[in-house]
Amino acid sequence: MRKEKTIDFHIKWAWHSISRLYNTYAAQYDMTMAVGYVLLNIDLEKGTPATKIAPLLGMEPRSLVRMLKTLEEKGLIRREVDGSDKRFVRITLTEEGKAKREQAREGVITFNQIIREKIAPEKLAVFLDVIKEINFLVDSENQKAKEA
Repeated sequence: MRKEKTIDFHIKWAWHSISRLYNTYAAQYDMTMAVGYVLLNIDLEKGTPATKIAPLLGMEPRSLVRMLKTLEEKGLIRREVDGSDKRFVRITLTEEGKAKREQAREGVITFNQIIREKIAPEKLAVFLDVIKEINFLVDSENQKAKEA
């Protein structure tokens, strides 16, 4: 089977195109797409437990640890250890982190506006249904593989 006829090729191709677009946008603000996604997944008011961020993004915890260290060094986040349980670390945004988060949010909104202007709502609804079903099937297959 030629790669162009496989479903995963088109999903990966689209994601890489989107990723390049987001990275081009993010570079204007001295960020990357990955940094933007991390910032977008940190709760503005309460912060987010460090252990919850990697699963939200589909990242490996080791990769996230390095990224959080970099974000902390750049002054975009801070780690707050829970007073009653020292093992519990909450990640919060600094003021600069909040500003960068807003820039990332604007990039996502702009991208979605472009897509919604160019693709009919019915087509988008079908696409979203199909991609959700693909994700469900992949998760099911992953679970089966882990149990085997």
